[in-house]
Amino acid sequence: MCSCFTLFIVLYLLNMPDESFGEMFTSMLSVNQAVSAERKLIDHLIIYIEHEAQRLEDIKRFFSRVTSLHDGIYNEPSDPIANPIAAFKLVKRLKSEWLNVVHSTEAEENIKVLREDYRRMESSLPKLEDLRGAAHGLMRLQDVYNLHVESLVRGHFQQISDPVDFYKLSVSDMLSGDDCFLVGKVAYDLEDYYHSVLWFEEAVRLFRGTEWSPENEGTLEDALDHLAFSHFKTGNISHALSLSRELLLHDPMNRRVHFNVEKYEKLLNENLPATSSGLTLKRPDGIYLRTRNAYEQLCQTKGSQPKHFENPSLFCDYFTNGSPALFLQPIRREIISLQPYVVLFHGFVTQAEAKNIRKYAMPGKRSCGKLKTIDIHSCNLRF
Repeated sequence: MCSCFTLFIVLYLLNMPDESFGEMFTSMLSVNQAVSAERKLIDHLIIYIEHEAQRLEDIKRFFSRVTSLHDGIYNEPSDPIANPIAAFKLVKRLKSEWLNVVHSTEAEENIKVLREDYRRMESSLPKLEDLRGAAHGLMRLQDVYNLHVESLVRGHFQQISDPVDFYKLSVSDMLSGDDCFLVGKVAYDLEDYYHSVLWFEEAVRLFRGTEWSPENEGTLEDALDHLAFSHFKTGNISHALSLSRELLLHDPMNRRVHFNVEKYEKLLNENLPATSSGLTLKRPDGIYLRTRNAYEQLCQTKGSQPKHFENPSLFCDYFTNGSPALFLQPIRREIISLQPYVVLFHGFVTQAEAKNIRKYAMPGKRSCGKLKTIDIHSCNLRF
């Protein structure tokens, strides 16, 4: 499976325009920088939590003191007003202490410090285009390897035609409903309703029965709304109607959704056969590589390409390309496919050389000019 992922990345990079290669290469390397940045944010968050915990402890201490008075001296049969000290303290608390507790600015100061720490780091954090690019990366993996989206969400790499994991990570992770909503939203904004339907369906499934978290961008209502319209755009009117009706259960005063329900009901009454729920999603053709099907078929065969002895045109050799510089140290070339023509070059650069090139490709480092090198497992390319 390692070679499958290697093959896809190489083919993708070979078809990238020159001006976008550097961005793709440096964004891959920036993942480590993002991990380091989040560790720093965690440190700032720990400080904020400690300060907030201390603030809440102070409030709890005040609460305990006040409730103990009401459980004690104010419960005495004698009139508490007869105790001048208790009367003075009661007036003081109501005029001064409660005022300080209710109008305390400590919480605002704590969150202000956290926001300031985040603002100082913001320039080194991923941008919106990085987030969209990461979402595109998941959809690209889904397409190239024909992955089952529900399994991918659970952290398993399983093809639609085969429920067995063909690639296993050392540390598995799962996507949340909000994660799936964001991926679907990226496709939705590009009017790619094939992908938006699949990812919004997972978002709806995961949002159902769970409480909303403050760090989430999407909600169940948002996912239902976007999924209903995505189904409408793919021609599945009955499903769009069903989802819109469910959305009205959560937001019964939404006029736009009421209008959509009326529109969907009218369309179903006018043309029921053409808008049934049995429609099959079809992947769009216009925005992909001209030879995408052939390339993706190579990646989906999981190492079952014809062996060299089965096809003499597939072979390994030492390749010089007629260059005198390569006569003493030719390149190890492996031809793995003729149509499309795909070649793997083995051991072209050392691990140390690849590491050095990656270092110079990082943002803020000196430019490497036109040199473009990628080292992925056993496949090392320079072009």
